Amino acid sequence: MYIADEKRYDSMKYNRCGNTGLLLPAFSLGLWHNFGSRDNYDNMVDMLTTAFDLGITHFDLANNYGPYPGSAEENFGKVLRNEFAPYRDELIISTKAGYGMWPGPYGDHGSRKYLIASLDQSLRRMGLDYVDIFYHHRPDPDTPMEETARALDQIVRSGKALYVGVSNYNAEQTKKMAEIMKSLGTPLLIHQPRYNMFERWIENGLQDVLAEEGIGSISFCPLAQGLLTNKYIHGIPEGSRATKSVFLTPDRIKDDVIAKVVKLNEIAENRGQSLAQMACAWNLRGGRLTSVLLGASKASQLVENVGSLKNLDFTADELNAIEAALK
Repeated sequence: MYIADEKRYDSMKYNRCGNTGLLLPAFSLGLWHNFGSRDNYDNMVDMLTTAFDLGITHFDLANNYGPYPGSAEENFGKVLRNEFAPYRDELIISTKAGYGMWPGPYGDHGSRKYLIASLDQSLRRMGLDYVDIFYHHRPDPDTPMEETARALDQIVRSGKALYVGVSNYNAEQTKKMAEIMKSLGTPLLIHQPRYNMFERWIENGLQDVLAEEGIGSISFCPLAQGLLTNKYIHGIPEGSRATKSVFLTPDRIKDDVIAKVVKLNEIAENRGQSLAQMACAWNLRGGRLTSVLLGASKASQLVENVGSLKNLDFTADELNAIEAALK
């Protein structure tokens, strides 16, 4: 069985999540890709144990991560049993429901029926009595928000999750959900939005709402699915995510985007960082994000990206140069 590095907490930075007592690592590991039924189990173990040895205590999943849907949770549950059994109380494990998971009218969106049934399935797949954080994965315009909120409240009161959050909600939706949850006595812990140098919508109101409501935040896709690395500067490598993902397709890797990436890469080199490291550090600038959710296909990528902790500070000139490069 895996034995964790005794120095795993020495270098990681931990941030308070909103107005709660929970601390999250500056970097968390997401299992959206590379942990499904088609992926290599030994590589999964290597990534997860490397992450924990780096001080990453938070592992983020969803009911439909795979493929096939649910297989990431199944594989994670296997690693928990085989490698992490002594360390459960040192881990923050999150999962979500909100996208399509099973056929029929009860396997999608935001009803009480779907959310509670989905979490029960997730717990069985992972072999857990509870998760630390359970998210509603996306807003559902067809279900009253009060119903979704009551389901989240019930989930916490039942002991199936310690905290709850939302993902992909805009500023107005987040404020309304926060007010309902507060009235029920189970405040929202965290919001998980997509955020990176190319996708900055959370700066237009959402971050202000989160600060006002005392809600933490964790960004996903901080590297824009790999665009904010030097991987695509000289073309699309065989086997890269752009050759096999429906989320990052070759048509998105346009000449004007690569021109921006080249400029950003030069700024990163002048900082003594890789572009990926600078992009991660940029997400954490100003202290407005609690954590950055990293994806990885191999353990060495985690080592590189967590290495950005060595230089999280930006000068005004650097920030201005980044803004100029993105125009």
